[in-house]
Amino acid sequence: MRRTSSTIAVAAAGALAGAGAVRLLLHRQAAIARALIGKPYGETAPDADRTWKKKYGAPIELLLVGDSIAAGLGADRPQDTLGGRLARGLAKESHRAVRLRTVARVGAESSMLGGQLALLPPAYRPDVAVIVVGGNDVTHRVPVAESVQHLEAAVAELRAHGAGVVVGTCPDLGALTPVPQPLRALGSRASRQLAIAQEAAAVRAGAHAVSLAQVVGPFFITNPDEMFSLDRFHPSGVGYKRTAKALLPSVLAALGLRDELPYGHRRPGA
Repeated sequence: MRRTSSTIAVAAAGALAGAGAVRLLLHRQAAIARALIGKPYGETAPDADRTWKKKYGAPIELLLVGDSIAAGLGADRPQDTLGGRLARGLAKESHRAVRLRTVARVGAESSMLGGQLALLPPAYRPDVAVIVVGGNDVTHRVPVAESVQHLEAAVAELRAHGAGVVVGTCPDLGALTPVPQPLRALGSRASRQLAIAQEAAAVRAGAHAVSLAQVVGPFFITNPDEMFSLDRFHPSGVGYKRTAKALLPSVLAALGLRDELPYGHRRPGA
């Protein structure tokens, strides 16, 4: 049966109305989620920048780059931030002191990575850098291609200065229970798509990649009360401990201190 132009017009109008209703629903759900999450920790993470385990001497220079997860928002103490956890774990495994420097910022998107690296002193040379970014790109609907372009540029800059680089790819936003459906499902799909693209870009640019959704995500889904902080959005101290443990094998590999890598880890060029 042939469809008349009026029938097509009615169908198109209905589709547009439906799309408008969906956008309105998602906008309202996003507002609800923001209200539920709030900002109980403000905009500043605990300052963990220091030399950890000084008694070991000859410190490894560890750099944290990226968003609020890399900065450690949600932790109550410096030693419970991602940087603090990683520094202590790395010191234990390497038997060397670890000097931590954090340029990660709360609310950062991938486009801000270059600006964070620009804050570093010209003579600073990290031995290894850990980048965690992507959640804000998803919530702000930044195109995937644009996000990974900035990530790849940051990895390339760090590699050019001789640093080993580890990228923790975007966590699965489907684990955020304060976010209602269907917004949570859409966020989950978008974050997984970004994570896949980040992984490919990272290994192409010479970094190790760790799929946080695969390696640590299940713990946040099955045990949210323990793994999330008060805001139900950022990791707790326990969540950061688990995340640091997930990243550590690739950090050691990037420093040439480990050969075998577990599930969810990819080597540069692999």
